Amino acid sequence: MEGRRRRLRSAWELLPEAEPRLAEWAAYFSVSAAKRAAAEAGMVSRVSAADADELLAEAETFVSTVEDLLGVPGQPQLPVNVPLAG
Repeated sequence: MEGRRRRLRSAWELLPEAEPRLAEWAAYFSVSAAKRAAAEAGMVSRVSAADADELLAEAETFVSTVEDLLGVPGQPQLPVNVPLAG
């Protein structure tokens, strides 16, 4: 009989175990993963501009938080030019 395979866990599930101070961030990004996946799949009608703006802003804050925790200097933000469908 073969051993049971463990269920794969996402990075967001593992993050609180690695760094408990990032547990709230892990929960936030885990919940927003469905919207991110829809956007990546080209289903832009499922993601509003406001949702996208919020997610980008929160991701920037998350990166800054991790940089602070690691004690590394912040990196300058690169310009993002996303063509609008139209």
